[in-house]
Amino acid sequence: MQRYLALRIVQSLVTLLAISVIIFGLSRLSGSPVDALLPDDAGPEEAERLKREWGLDRALHIQYLSFLGNALQGNLGDSLKWRGETALAMVWQRLPATLQLGGFAILVSTLIAIPIGVLAAVYKDTMFDGFGKLVALLGQAMPNFWLGIVLIWLFAVIWNLFPTSGRGGLAHMVLPAIAMGWFQVAALMRLTRSAMLEVLDSEYVKLARLKGVAEWRVIWVHALRNAAITPLTYFGIIAGSIFTGSVVIETVFVWPGTGLLAIEAIRARDYPVVQAVVLTFAVVFILANLIVDTLYAYLDPRIRYE
Repeated sequence: MQRYLALRIVQSLVTLLAISVIIFGLSRLSGSPVDALLPDDAGPEEAERLKREWGLDRALHIQYLSFLGNALQGNLGDSLKWRGETALAMVWQRLPATLQLGGFAILVSTLIAIPIGVLAAVYKDTMFDGFGKLVALLGQAMPNFWLGIVLIWLFAVIWNLFPTSGRGGLAHMVLPAIAMGWFQVAALMRLTRSAMLEVLDSEYVKLARLKGVAEWRVIWVHALRNAAITPLTYFGIIAGSIFTGSVVIETVFVWPGTGLLAIEAIRARDYPVVQAVVLTFAVVFILANLIVDTLYAYLDPRIRYE
């Protein structure tokens, strides 16, 4: 167990290092932030002065090593757009909003997907199973930004049931959470259904039924507990997709989280903030997968590195 965890941690650190190289390289492809910061009538002297001030006149590999060294110390630089604020501080200010919306989206996805997946497996080849397949098809076919716009049009504009945008109470989270988590409903439901179908045909489930155990207990306790291992591995992917999906959904619903911050920083060519946002997303994604791998190994002792 200890060797397995140590190898997973090393793999996570190597992945994070590779991501830092990609983040640094991609942030440079959008152009120089000097063009966005200087007024139109600025001369070349002012441009050179600003480059020296922000260290943009140095070679790229020197800039990367400086970025990596500062990142290890928790210093990702100052924001170029929001003067007087550090890049990491901007991310920490917006992160609670994204965690709030993402957590609610995962909760909604789980509460919808697990029961539908279980019942679709129990009532295989019935109308309920067909309904579950239809939910999966629609969930994987509809882009989340399109679904968000449709939800705003129906539930906010026509029926006036929920707010169209902004952060507030529970009512403000319903539409963006559904739009963000609907794809995960489809994927999680299909995984739960397939895992339950395999478990329901196992010998110990048949034995429990022969011993007279109540059917609801066989399904929701004995079968679901063992079938949950397969969907559990998907939760690491869910956490990553929720964060990356927040970029689109937070823009559609004007939710003041890190996703909207990333769009604003990209438009302003704010390198430090873009790097801080993407690096934060990467750390959360890697940690989520590391936690899931640890739980998976705990639930199934056969999972080991030889």
